[in-house]
Amino acid sequence: MDPTNTEAIYPTATQLIDSVLRLAPRVAAFDCDGTLWSGDAGETFFDWEIKRGVVSAEVSRAMRARYAEYKAGNVSEDDMCGEMVTMHKGLSDSSMMETATEFMTSHFPGRVFPEMKQLVHQLHEQGCEIWAVSSSNEWLIRAGMKEFGIPESRILAANVELDRGIATDKLIRVPSGPGKPKALREVVGKEIHAAFGNSRWDVDMLAMATHAFAVNPNPDLEATAHERRWTIYFPDGTSRR
Repeated sequence: MDPTNTEAIYPTATQLIDSVLRLAPRVAAFDCDGTLWSGDAGETFFDWEIKRGVVSAEVSRAMRARYAEYKAGNVSEDDMCGEMVTMHKGLSDSSMMETATEFMTSHFPGRVFPEMKQLVHQLHEQGCEIWAVSSSNEWLIRAGMKEFGIPESRILAANVELDRGIATDKLIRVPSGPGKPKALREVVGKEIHAAFGNSRWDVDMLAMATHAFAVNPNPDLEATAHERRWTIYFPDGTSRR
């Protein structure tokens, strides 16, 4: 990419889609929150499900306090993302999928970036193997990926072991920061030709890819993208922060 070419660094929607399709990536990895849709579905779901009473009052109080500690910088990103999954210990996988699906369809609608949805579908048509990689809980991402046609078998999200269909508190993975390329290497085991992310928690995944795309990036990721000459794309309706 020519760093003096503004269109290469800040392409339009059409330019982005065309440039990615021309690369004909065989394997691509997408972050979800902030990249495929606006906002943080994981954080919003966390607040919504507590208000809804999905978990007990005792768990809700403990998690509210824990989240306040996280926002104060006293709990790590990995720990918080993990606990936002393990808090569902004792609930069934099927009931959590119903809850997550209801949230994504009724309480988080209209957030998908249309051009990103178009890009994913066109990559599917080209035969690209697409993976969704997120630190949000797997139920939520499974529900969200239905709109993108990404199968559950190609989702790497924060999840726990199940015991006869019931969630335990035993974490399988929390793909955040270095955990994203780690999960891709362990599960996919192939070269990642294109990666898309929006925050500093995606830098390691973007860095492992042949071609990196900072989509709707936070200022810190935008600065990193400039330094590394990655493509920077702001979806229609968004703007540089």
